[in-house]
Amino acid sequence: MRKKLYVLVFLLGFYSVHSSGQSEKGNSFSFLLSPQISWMKSDHNAVASNGNVFGFDFGVLYDRFFDKNYAFSTGVVINSTGGKLTYRDTIPANIGGEIVDVTDFDYKLKYLEIPLGLKLFTNDFRRTKYYAEMGLYMAFNIKARDGNGKSLNEEVNLFDSGYHVGGGMYYSLGGTTYLIFGLRYNAGFTDITSNDVIDDKTNLQRLEFRFGIVF
Repeated sequence: MRKKLYVLVFLLGFYSVHSSGQSEKGNSFSFLLSPQISWMKSDHNAVASNGNVFGFDFGVLYDRFFDKNYAFSTGVVINSTGGKLTYRDTIPANIGGEIVDVTDFDYKLKYLEIPLGLKLFTNDFRRTKYYAEMGLYMAFNIKARDGNGKSLNEEVNLFDSGYHVGGGMYYSLGGTTYLIFGLRYNAGFTDITSNDVIDDKTNLQRLEFRFGIVF
């Protein structure tokens, strides 16, 4: 089911972005590769964050300009992320189809993410321009594993959503081609874990170091 959903959303997103890009002027596509640090935070005092996970995301973004210095931004991104949680008391968990008692959870997660936001650009100055961005994202979980590679599909919700803020710079290579260097913070709104024992809400948070090229 997750694989079918992944393929469907990817195709719809790519078709929408491609069609818009062919019909509008002053728009751009970007390919991004972003190393990131991610962690999980619970609102329950019996659940504590127990470390970060290093990952990355990559994908294609589309900026649709409605003015020289302003653009709507969307795209399709594959996001490898996760986090570590510690429970004060052991809880039963479904890991690879087996019910076990655990205290520590290592989440290795992969999402298909669709961001939607607004970008603000400065004018070019010596082949460089700066930008700020803000917006929302929605994401669908396509893979969930623990630190040993066992499935955590029963412990992770399908859907995640949140907001992002960030900024950086574009460096011109000539014409409409730019290199992108930026930093972006992402914070989730929704509970990404599925736990019937502890009534908590766990959000995913990420700090991305963005590298890309506009073509």
